[in-house]
Amino acid sequence: MKPIKIIGILLIIAGTLGLVYRGFNYTKSSHEALIGPVQLSVKNEGHVDVPMWAGIGAIVLGSVLLLLPGRKR
Repeated sequence: MKPIKIIGILLIIAGTLGLVYRGFNYTKSSHEALIGPVQLSVKNEGHVDVPMWAGIGAIVLGSVLLLLPGRKR
């Protein structure tokens, strides 16, 4: 399979996941301290929203890449 077709499939999958889940959560460890046997850490949770236009755009671009004819040598 050609790399352009693989990229197109990955874009369609990523766009679909972006539309279904609408974003993702992550945890970031910001501070750690080790005081003797006691360990302190601060973890911040964040959320990243994926805009609807980005998901739709990825699906459209992936579809265009899949529909493009291959180059002939």
